[in-house]
Amino acid sequence: MPDSSAPDVAVTARAITMRGPWGPVYGPVDLDIAAGGVTVLVCPPGSGRTALLMTLAGRMRPASGSLSVFGRTRVHDIFAHAALAGIDELDTVAESVTVRDLITEQLRWDADWYKLIRRAGEDDVARVCGPVFGDLPLPPLSEYVEELTELDGLLLRIALANTGRPPLLVVGNLEQVTSDPERDLLVSRLVELGREQTVVTAGVNGVSDHPVVQIEVENTTRAELANQQKGGA
Repeated sequence: MPDSSAPDVAVTARAITMRGPWGPVYGPVDLDIAAGGVTVLVCPPGSGRTALLMTLAGRMRPASGSLSVFGRTRVHDIFAHAALAGIDELDTVAESVTVRDLITEQLRWDADWYKLIRRAGEDDVARVCGPVFGDLPLPPLSEYVEELTELDGLLLRIALANTGRPPLLVVGNLEQVTSDPERDLLVSRLVELGREQTVVTAGVNGVSDHPVVQIEVENTTRAELANQQKGGA
């Protein structure tokens, strides 16, 4: 009989690879990520890790191998059920805009085309940012993005990406927050989000003192890929 206590699987990847104009980017990579909670992919920073996170969120199609996210295998379907935040190539925010501007833009993007969305107010900040910030102070409407702390800036990017609360939330590397205490707060907030969603992120050294799953991932750096090619020569 199947084990009814076994966790549901959110992500299954088998031998997925990515190639760019200059050759391999990552892979082959195998992953099994359980549904719910936070999973940290432990691997060095770089284009390979970024591309892998984007693949898991349906923003890139693997060159080979198989990927299933909550049973969905088409990139378009994975995209529709995943949020992606904290990837500079995709959601970098202009420093000269305010929190009000960003939230207003997101609310307009989420709304039906025929609805008139006024400029964001305090209630909108609470609705958009509250689930992500939790007990932490919400960013002031008039604050410029460049004036936010690293933690608040990343939490804001997560909040903007996560307004639809999809099953999967993929967050760029934890090292974006360089302060150890603030990074600890970031992980705490991701753990809270993991109570309702499956959260996947990445880090160099992993995470301690938090209830997260850590998976070491190989074949994401140029050195690893070069050694792999030499071994197969």
